[in-house]
Amino acid sequence: MSLPSHVRLVEVGPRDGLQNEAQPISVSDKVQLVDALSAAGLSYIEVGSFVSPKWVPQMAGSAEVFAQIQRKPGVTYGALAPNLRGFEDALAAGVKEIAVFAAASEAFSQRNINCSISESLERFVPIMPRPKNTG
Repeated sequence: MSLPSHVRLVEVGPRDGLQNEAQPISVSDKVQLVDALSAAGLSYIEVGSFVSPKWVPQMAGSAEVFAQIQRKPGVTYGALAPNLRGFEDALAAGVKEIAVFAAASEAFSQRNINCSISESLERFVPIMPRPKNTG
C-alpha cells in the first residue's frame, strides 16, 4: 500500500461542531475556541460560515469572529460560503480561503441553504471567476 507524502488536517469544530448547538454561543466564546485551537498547533481551522443566520443561527457573527481572532503565522483560517453574498461577506471579513459547498441531499440543502442542490450549483457560477480576481 502506498501512503501519501502528506496529509492536511482541517479542524472544523468552530463551524461544523457549533452549528448544531441548541444554545446560542457568543462571539467571544467562538474567538476563544479558535485561539485555543491555534495555540494547540493546528494549521487549518474552519472558523465559520457566511450563511444567513435565519437558516444557521450559530453562524451569526462569523465576520466578528474573524475580526477578533489572534491570527498566527502559518495557520489558515478558512470559512464556508454557499453563494456570492456569502463569498463577498467572507472576503470583506478578511478570509483568505473560502470553500463553496453544495449538499448531498435535497433535504439538507433546503434546510441549510434554502434551495435545491441544482439551485445551489447555479449559485456557484458567479463565484468561480472571483478567486482569480481577488487573489
